[in-house]
Amino acid sequence: MQTKRLYFLDWIRIIAFFLLILYHVGMYYVTWGWHVKSPHASDAIEPLMMLTNPWRMSLLFLVSGVAAAFLLDKLGSATLARQRSFRLLLPLVFGMLVIVPPQPYFEVVEKVAYAGSYADFMQLYVRAYHGFCNQDGCLTLPTWNHLWFLPYLWLYTMILAAIGAARVSRAGDKLAHALQGWRLIVLPAALLAAARIVLLPYWPHTNNLVADWHNHATYFPIFLAGALLAKQPLFWEQTERARFASLGIALACWAGLVSYYSLPEAMQAHLNLQRVAYALLQWSAIVTVCGFARRHLDFDSPKRQYLTEAVFPVYILHQTLIVRFAHGLKVAGIAPATEGLVLVVLTVTVSFGVFEVVRRVAVLRPLFGLPMAPRDRTHGGSMIRPTRLSNVET
Repeated sequence: MQTKRLYFLDWIRIIAFFLLILYHVGMYYVTWGWHVKSPHASDAIEPLMMLTNPWRMSLLFLVSGVAAAFLLDKLGSATLARQRSFRLLLPLVFGMLVIVPPQPYFEVVEKVAYAGSYADFMQLYVRAYHGFCNQDGCLTLPTWNHLWFLPYLWLYTMILAAIGAARVSRAGDKLAHALQGWRLIVLPAALLAAARIVLLPYWPHTNNLVADWHNHATYFPIFLAGALLAKQPLFWEQTERARFASLGIALACWAGLVSYYSLPEAMQAHLNLQRVAYALLQWSAIVTVCGFARRHLDFDSPKRQYLTEAVFPVYILHQTLIVRFAHGLKVAGIAPATEGLVLVVLTVTVSFGVFEVVRRVAVLRPLFGLPMAPRDRTHGGSMIRPTRLSNVET
């Protein structure tokens, strides 16, 4: 069993959430569908986006599974279910009513030339208006947009609470011993590839909690793996030993996928092989990040304590800020590279500015996923603890 604090998982969570800022700024400039689009959108940075696209959310679910397992062991099933419901569902409802609506508002302003005020739009939003349509379909309102992670995480945590700590511990021992040697990479990647081949053609990603079966077949097993392996030092040691091999596999798969997507559609044969490469990249990258983080980031510091508390409020805020700033900066005509940097700086600084207010106002803290009382600094504020764990974030 794990006896040492897993500080490196705190750092992974911090880095993964901040990657979302870069990724969502990038979404403004690529050809893939998003809420607002730059007039300079092109496929230029899409290969760079593919470096993290297959695994960034999966990694967050893995780390969240680890955190949930430690909480389950400390609190028990019933208390875990109550605490996580409060800490996840309250920010979700608040976010859908306050934080998220500017995103669809600017989306309909740009895509269907909506001329009403924001107040007019909000009246339609809360009435679940479905009349904003174009060639791509109709906008669903209200929406959770980037906050989809919260209901998915809540659902998976409720399932874990129902399983119970004793079963998790027994299954974790077996899984850790099964994922040795080559099986560390091959078995999880094979499961992810099978889900992609079988389910993705029929269940494309919608972030609809009740009709998103390929995403569930991907994210729930990874969340559950994090919970089962949380206290298994053998697994984390394996990721550290395999980090260079998994990095090579991930980069090779990325190069293959970029080459594949660059081909004309008529030449994109062997679709299942592409899906296998995608799954292999997805899991190999996770092993790589965990391995290098265990090697180089397994330490505590005041910065980790501060950022561990900050990342959830910043996550809640960041996409709305990106959409708002991107829409407003269009009239300035800034060159895309400079504009992208400006978007990142504005999003980070404003997010942290809001966080500095939120963390000091008790009534605002739970709306942004923070405990009612400030974190007790005397215990280090760690997200992942094998004993006396408190204030675990998502």
